[in-house]
Amino acid sequence: TKGKKGETMKRTLLIVGLVLLSATVLFAQPAAEKKYSTLQMYAALDTEEAQYYIEAFEKSSGIKVEFVRMSSGEVGARIEAEKNNPQASVWFGGSNTDHINAHSKGLLMPYKPNTDFELAPMLHADDYGWNGFYTGAIGFVTNTEFLKKHNISAPQSWADLLDPVFHGQLEMAYPYTSGTGYTAWATIIQDKGLEKALDWWQLLDKNIHQYTASGTACIARAGLGECAVGIAFSHDIVAKGVGMGYPLVMSFPSEGTGYEVGGVSMIKGARQVEEAQIFIDWCFSEEAQNLFKKYSRLPVNPKATVAEGAIKLSDINLIDYDAVQMGQRKDEFVTAWRDRIGK
Repeated sequence: TKGKKGETMKRTLLIVGLVLLSATVLFAQPAAEKKYSTLQMYAALDTEEAQYYIEAFEKSSGIKVEFVRMSSGEVGARIEAEKNNPQASVWFGGSNTDHINAHSKGLLMPYKPNTDFELAPMLHADDYGWNGFYTGAIGFVTNTEFLKKHNISAPQSWADLLDPVFHGQLEMAYPYTSGTGYTAWATIIQDKGLEKALDWWQLLDKNIHQYTASGTACIARAGLGECAVGIAFSHDIVAKGVGMGYPLVMSFPSEGTGYEVGGVSMIKGARQVEEAQIFIDWCFSEEAQNLFKKYSRLPVNPKATVAEGAIKLSDINLIDYDAVQMGQRKDEFVTAWRDRIGK
C-alpha cells in the first residue's frame, strides 16, 4: 500500500512539474505582434510627396499603405460615387473646402485626433468629421525671363492678371478637379460676390492658356516657359518651383488672397478603422509635421519646424476666407462657373 501511494505521489509531482514548466515556457514567450490590415487611401497630394509621407508612416507604425493619387475634387467625386461600397478608408490631403463638401453629404466619419496640443477651431469640423493638418495661401508664380522680355513686374493684384500682356499666358487648375483651383475661385467669389466674380472670370479666361487637372502642374510649366504665370498654393510654388531652381518669382495679390487648410479625413464605411485612426493621429505628430519642411507646407503642430523660406499666413494679406460656406456650396459655385465659362 505504501509503495502504491509513493508511486502515485511521484506521478502527481511529475504532472505538476510538467504543468509548471509549460506555464513558464508559455509566459516567457514574447507577446504576439499585432496584425494590422493594409490601409487603403486616396491621396490628394502629388504622388512623390504622398509617397514620402506614407513611407515614413509605414516605417513608424508597421502598417502597410496602398494609395491612389487624385486631385482633391476628384477624390470627393470618387468617394461620393462609392458611398454604398467604399474602396478606401482615408482621404489624405487636399483643401478642406472639398472635405467640408463631402462631410455635408454624409460621406465622412468623425474622428478626433489624439494630439498633445489643442486643434484651433479653423482646423477641424465641429464634430471632427474632417481635420486640418497643414495650411497654405494662394499666390502667383511668374517666369522671370518673361518679365525681363516684356520689361514688366510680376502681378501684384488680381486685376494685374487681366493685363493684355498675359494673353494666352496664364495657367491654373480647374475649380472642379482641384482644391487649388477651387480655392482661387472661392476667393474671387468672396471678394466680389458670385455674379461679379463670374463677370471678372470671363475677362480672366481670355488670358488663360489652359486649365489643368492638378493644382501644381502650372508651376513647372511656368518654370519651363510654357506659360508666364500660374496660380497655385505658396508652399507648392516654393517647393516645386523656386526651390527647384526654375527662373520663377512668387507674389501675392494686394487685395488679399484665400488660403487652404489641408484636410485628412476618415471615409464613412471605412474598413480599416483602427489603421485609419492611427494614421490620422500620426499626421499631427511632431515626426510627421517636421517632414513638411521638404515641401514647404506650414505645420499646425507648434513643436514642428517651419521650412526656411516658407510663407506664413501671418506674412501676407488674407481675405476673411469662409471655408465652411465655400465647402457647403461648392456644387452650386462650380456649376455656376462651368455654365458661364463653358469648361
